[in-house]
Amino acid sequence: QVQFVESGGGLVQPGGSLRLSCAASGSIGSIYTMGWYRQAPGNKRELVATITSGGSTNYADSVKGRFTISRDNAKNTVYLQMNSLKPEDTAVYYCNADVRVIPGTLKNYWGQGTQVTVSS
Repeated sequence: QVQFVESGGGLVQPGGSLRLSCAASGSIGSIYTMGWYRQAPGNKRELVATITSGGSTNYADSVKGRFTISRDNAKNTVYLQMNSLKPEDTAVYYCNADVRVIPGTLKNYWGQGTQVTVSS
């Protein structure tokens, strides 16, 4: 019914930047809070940042001042601009969203994940 497609991951040197995108398509009525999470090998999945439909944002302390989450409601897309990347940012990054699916069910969705590797 609803699909999320992520893009933008890759290999970057410490101090570099990447921009992740996650686009939703399908039987979408409304999208509420959208977010990015990450999971490093051997670790639990953790919150990176969230953004409400009104644009209010929340960040993990570890990324504040370096990452910026944004969204384009017309395109049903959420972005994560990552600057000053560190090796400890290496993880698989997943987008997440609460979606009102036509005709009316509220569901939570995850993207397929995109690998971000920060290494020299």
